Amino acid sequence: MKNSDVRIAATGLYTPPHSISNDELVSAFNAYVDQFNEENSAAIEAGKIPALQKSSAEFIEKASGIKSRHVMDKDGILDISRMAPYFEPRSNDQLSVLAEMAVNAGREAMRNADLTAKDIDGVICAASNLQRAYPAIAVEIQAALGIDGYAFDMNVACASATFGIETGLGLIRAGAKRILMVNPEICTAHLNFRDRDSHFIFGDVCTAVILERAEGEANGEAWEILGTRLKTQFSSNIRNNFGFLNQAERKTGEDADQQRDPFTDKLFKQEGRKVFKEVVPMVSALISEHLEETGVNADQVKRFWLHQANLSMNEFIARKVLGRDATREEAPVVLDEYANTSSAGSIIAFHKHREDFAPGEVGVICGFGAGYSAGSVIVRKIA
Repeated sequence: MKNSDVRIAATGLYTPPHSISNDELVSAFNAYVDQFNEENSAAIEAGKIPALQKSSAEFIEKASGIKSRHVMDKDGILDISRMAPYFEPRSNDQLSVLAEMAVNAGREAMRNADLTAKDIDGVICAASNLQRAYPAIAVEIQAALGIDGYAFDMNVACASATFGIETGLGLIRAGAKRILMVNPEICTAHLNFRDRDSHFIFGDVCTAVILERAEGEANGEAWEILGTRLKTQFSSNIRNNFGFLNQAERKTGEDADQQRDPFTDKLFKQEGRKVFKEVVPMVSALISEHLEETGVNADQVKRFWLHQANLSMNEFIARKVLGRDATREEAPVVLDEYANTSSAGSIIAFHKHREDFAPGEVGVICGFGAGYSAGSVIVRKIA
């Protein structure tokens, strides 16, 4: 294993103020199902449309390992006449919701590293959904934090954080001293809460990572990056079609009455079984090959901080890499409390489950998801 020229100096975490348990979510969903089936009873009896099926907390936990999720807005999600988060519109001179989350996480990371805005050269906002096309959310975050330099947005779905780390590493090798990489995720805003198969999947959160050139003594803890590896493979099995071209696809005249709900039709969709079957071997091979390439044996890895989408998926990936079942210490779980938080999941796991590391011990941060996209980051604690 060679020494690295870039290290992780700190992380930050912003957790939203509200939480929804499986029981609360199921209660709202089942009330919606009762209302839908009653309002459409004639069509259901005539065989024109199928009756909706109820959900259960037991089904959700068994299918995913999720028990609750943190959210930016609770009332709108549980309101069966809405079933989506609600955010009061903000004027252009107010901080956007995504930027507000990122500023909170970024400030915590800066405090943890004993750094100020003048110590940061650039900001990357890496997330699965961005609030607008432009101006970049990253530039707004940069301004709010008082950071000079540059900032930009990037989106590689659930792998955005690992791709963001690789991008920040490249910027530092090109001359920057420190980069702040943030992952604000309001995943509940792209979720169809009327879909039994996916209404429970996502939560909201924001994580932050400070990358710095490995020179001199670190201000606090430090994790050298031994290597990064990225992979993408096209698939529509996880897809979100919401975008600026949607309005150009709107029908007019008589055809407009036949058009499906333009919002619901464009929200998150996935073919869960296909994703499981295809992503598990892709990610486990990526990690195994990356470890071999870096000169690290799997049994030398103390911890795998994996993307938090599905408990069974993580267990299978860890098993394939290690050749045995992983313990909870080796592959910690945060999705039971946070649910799937897209790009932020692996960083939450790293943020919350690293205090027991001694200098010299090695871990792997791995994010994966839509695209398909996957990124592996091997780190070693040095301080």
